[in-house]
Amino acid sequence: MPSMFERTTKKLVKEIGDGELRPVKCLLSATKIHRFSLIQRKKARSLFWQLPDEPLDVSLMHILEPGSSVPDAAVEVSAVFSDIEVRKQQAAGSVNAGAEAGLSGETASCRGSSLEYQIVSTPHETWAELQKRKLPDPEPYFLKQCREAGLNLYVVTDTVELLNSPVLQDLSSKKILGKFSLPLDILVKGEGQAEGIKVREKQLTVPKGSVLAYKRKQLVFYRRGWVIHHIADDDKQETFPADFQLLQEEVSQNVKAAELSKDMQNIVFSNLLAMLGDREALQDLMDTKVEATKLSKGMQNVVFSNILPMLGDHEALQDLMDMLEKESFGHLDGPGSTILTELQKDSCYPAVVLICPILYLLEALMVLSDIQHVLLAQSMEKRILLPQRDLVRSILEPNFNCSENTPFTLQPELLAPLQGEGLAITYGLLDECGLKMEVNTTRSTWDPEAKEPLSALYGALSVLSQLAEA
Repeated sequence: MPSMFERTTKKLVKEIGDGELRPVKCLLSATKIHRFSLIQRKKARSLFWQLPDEPLDVSLMHILEPGSSVPDAAVEVSAVFSDIEVRKQQAAGSVNAGAEAGLSGETASCRGSSLEYQIVSTPHETWAELQKRKLPDPEPYFLKQCREAGLNLYVVTDTVELLNSPVLQDLSSKKILGKFSLPLDILVKGEGQAEGIKVREKQLTVPKGSVLAYKRKQLVFYRRGWVIHHIADDDKQETFPADFQLLQEEVSQNVKAAELSKDMQNIVFSNLLAMLGDREALQDLMDTKVEATKLSKGMQNVVFSNILPMLGDHEALQDLMDMLEKESFGHLDGPGSTILTELQKDSCYPAVVLICPILYLLEALMVLSDIQHVLLAQSMEKRILLPQRDLVRSILEPNFNCSENTPFTLQPELLAPLQGEGLAITYGLLDECGLKMEVNTTRSTWDPEAKEPLSALYGALSVLSQLAEA
């Protein structure tokens, strides 16, 4: 399962302690990423999260003029990382909802892995040698497509590669004891007891040579030349810089924003966002009403009911997002096809008004993990999205600017609508964002790294709760 794999790579990166290393999130990407591989990243519509890296089946060597062999003076450092985690938790509670019940339970889990790996880095001299090569003339068709789509491209500079073929293990067990009594106005009355044990074991063998983490630097192209943005990695630079003089001419002619080219819109929008401070940016996130309500009631229902079976299928979500970004209603299989078909029928507003809230939702979902997708599906079925959204907001607002680990307490009145299984689902969503939630307490600790996934969770819950009203 990708979630088990991702959990392992994140722990490894944290142990290595290099802030530039990016954990690989799924096994498929681990077999595609190599040194000099190209990575693409689309620009998110929100300031508060970034879309995940997408490894491409193209390397830097594919887009440069042929030359002598690459000087492969890579620096290699080998190490071993073993991790075994054992957790045991007991819980008890009572419920009174037409029947009285007392429940107690015990859960235990054991996770383990032993990784032999090497860190392979590319020295500066190699890049100096590579930059003597020019881009072919005419420009490779692949680059032309990326330029027209406004994508940012990166090259993998360093990798963390497996020297062995480890088996990742996840063993969990759950034991539940219960007793209950039924009230007199029920046809069947009396008392009973129940006991159950559930054991689950997962294993994943990771092939030798897989890349568990990587560093990447942004590529910048100009005419037939190219450079690597070595110093900063903040996505503010454009891979395909627009002509600044052209931007000045467009603005001086008072061209409406809707008539600006996509590149010009992106530049103007990015610079406006950069002018916002953290507090103003937070307020913008909280106050922004994603106009899902502009969709007809029927369209809202179609999106809500068809997004549900797509959760957990990142490829299907990505395909739908690609179609919407191109404003193309071409062929898709499954629920995505239903959404596209209904969009063609729903002509109450211009296409951009209909597409924007759906794209906003898809981007937020792409940031979240597979486990969060499963939990969101359960939240949609239980119709607890609105109280979940309010709870996430109550965490984000006071902690948004905190750059250190800070204790906080959840508000009891916001937890009240989320009792029982709903509370467990909500705590799972928060835990996956990086907040260590304990079932038996309202206390937790803010982690600055949780801000981005928590913002994406808030965005997803905001749109889904609007759609659910239909």
